[in-house]
Amino acid sequence: MSTTPHNIQFIDIPGDVVRVVQLTDTHLCKVRGGTLLGMDTDHSLQAVLDLVKTERPQVHLLLGTGDLSDGGARPAYDRLQRYFDQLSPNNYWLPGNHDSREAMVAAASNPDRLCKEIRIAGWQVLLLDSQVPGQVGGELGASELAVLEDALQAAQERGLHTLVCLHHQPVAIGCVWLDEQMVADAGAFFAVLDRYPAVRGVLWGHVHQEIDRQRNGVRLLASPSTCVQFAAGCENFKADDQPPGYRWLELHSDGRIETAVSRVRNVQFNVELDSGGYL
Repeated sequence: MSTTPHNIQFIDIPGDVVRVVQLTDTHLCKVRGGTLLGMDTDHSLQAVLDLVKTERPQVHLLLGTGDLSDGGARPAYDRLQRYFDQLSPNNYWLPGNHDSREAMVAAASNPDRLCKEIRIAGWQVLLLDSQVPGQVGGELGASELAVLEDALQAAQERGLHTLVCLHHQPVAIGCVWLDEQMVADAGAFFAVLDRYPAVRGVLWGHVHQEIDRQRNGVRLLASPSTCVQFAAGCENFKADDQPPGYRWLELHSDGRIETAVSRVRNVQFNVELDSGGYL
């Protein structure tokens, strides 16, 4: 077994229910007011943040699960940090296929924003990097799988429940064009998870739509983008007219995960529904 070292962030909270918010695929452009398929991604993110503030007044942990910028520009991450800090100083980031890890690290006021592991109230939250530089699709590779194995072994020894996060989907979701981009070594990923029954959930971004399934007792979760949504069940790219949103999770001491998606209402957003894609 590998003994790959990685930093572990410890967060203390009152009580034993961990309140998590996932914001994903924010696609912030280099300049404020930039658009994705006609949608101002700064405007849509702020609308989602305002919704979170109304619905979830206590956020222990904020997870940004990739494609946080649309082109990897440093100013996008500078703004992202200010946005995320509105909700919680405990915000952690994953790179997606549109991101620049180097720019993310340079912008982060906390050098551990891109850490691999967080421990909080009987839970272990793992942040795995599925980015393949220069590629749209994802892969974990031997190094990330080694991190996963080591971390799960440590969690088992300490009696922790685990939530695993990454950017790309590790399962087919029924969109042909998106499923071509899923984690290439998903079989190896699940082979590791299957050895550790304390894994309670897998959470990802990338697909710009809501997924909530079960696999061997593990919750499989994907979430809306804070900007443009993708239509479900499509062979080719198709944008959806559903509004931006986020996912909240409550992680309980007995390993239960309560979760749901919430979307912005009563705010007007522009989106080019007839677009053939944006990659």
